Amino acid sequence: MKLKTLPIFFAFLCMGFGDAVNSFVGIAKGKFQLDNFEANLIAFAGFIMFGLLSVPMGIIQSKIGKKKTLLTGLIIAFAGVASVMVLGVDKFSIFLSAILMLGAGATILQVSGNPIMRDVSDDGQYSSNLSLGQFVKAIGSFTAPAVFTIAALKGYTEEKCWPVLLPIFAVSILITIISVASLKIEEKSSERAASIGSCLSMLGNPFVLMMVAGIFLYVGAEVCIGSGMPVYFKSKFGFSMESATQFVTYFYIAIMVARFLGAVILKIITPKSFLIFTSILSLAGFAMLAEGGKTFTIAALFVIAFGFANMFPLIFSIAIDKMPEKSNELSGLMITAICGGAFIPLVMGRLADKFDTKTEEIVNGAVQIVSNGDGNLIGFIVPALCTVYILAVGFLVKPSNKQN
Repeated sequence: MKLKTLPIFFAFLCMGFGDAVNSFVGIAKGKFQLDNFEANLIAFAGFIMFGLLSVPMGIIQSKIGKKKTLLTGLIIAFAGVASVMVLGVDKFSIFLSAILMLGAGATILQVSGNPIMRDVSDDGQYSSNLSLGQFVKAIGSFTAPAVFTIAALKGYTEEKCWPVLLPIFAVSILITIISVASLKIEEKSSERAASIGSCLSMLGNPFVLMMVAGIFLYVGAEVCIGSGMPVYFKSKFGFSMESATQFVTYFYIAIMVARFLGAVILKIITPKSFLIFTSILSLAGFAMLAEGGKTFTIAALFVIAFGFANMFPLIFSIAIDKMPEKSNELSGLMITAICGGAFIPLVMGRLADKFDTKTEEIVNGAVQIVSNGDGNLIGFIVPALCTVYILAVGFLVKPSNKQN
């Protein structure tokens, strides 16, 4: 591994902070008394910036370079976290605004960080390094649910977490800014600067459209699992929301382990073959959910995590290695597709609400409407169908000869 990859891995760590929104959904659902659709608006707020900023940032990146774009994202993320530390998150409107700021910073980091990894990687090692980068990103994603889990075990409420969580984000981002700023790199740039027209015209290429759609559906499916599982465990098995949120922690632990293993596996098999395998593994996990028992459901969460872990770097690296001269346009389009994390969970939430069965129960002397979890289970059909599409991508794609 080259030493100059380290600052980029630090940037991937900071990218993971944007995924913190997954663990906020279940907590906010109880804190602000939200239904499934309203709760998933949190994920929408976190991911909509990918849809709004990615293509423009890809164009800017083609003019100023990936390193400067990466630094811009880090500075915006740092400013956003610092602002949240001042404003607090006591009101739902402020809470959503905080998520939007984190999403904006994460968007720019994704646009620049994923393609710049190719510039610092040895030939044939891009897919492996990108999976390892996603492993580091998973550590960042794991930070928020880990803090919430520790707080729950110690009997603290979520309000006690923010004074600990936000400074961790701020210090990590500041260290990354310093390390990236000191990095000397020769970027592999395109022959001409990207434009709105050059980006959008690429969607007329069936290969590009297929890969962009794959990213859109994959990210949406992952957010569905991360945000939907705590709600399902609470409604189906009677866990408290604090305890149910711990399963998001387990989900990200499994993803971390699988991404590290993926970086190793990709040194010996092709990205195409690995994408097919991981898709089939994920579908097996969804099939296990249908059994309905608690043990099978917990096992299914781990199986799905192991299957999902490497899909993003596989799709992204296959696309960039196929068309490296269009890396800025491709990066902008594929990072735009991360906004699938905003839309797909809303579809799952609507489906879950449509089939949800609720009853009235007396809890602490008060009447409460309680879901039995059946609607939430049916809602998981949405990420399962997304996975079927990704499996099809694995069979249809024809990777370049540069991929290991």
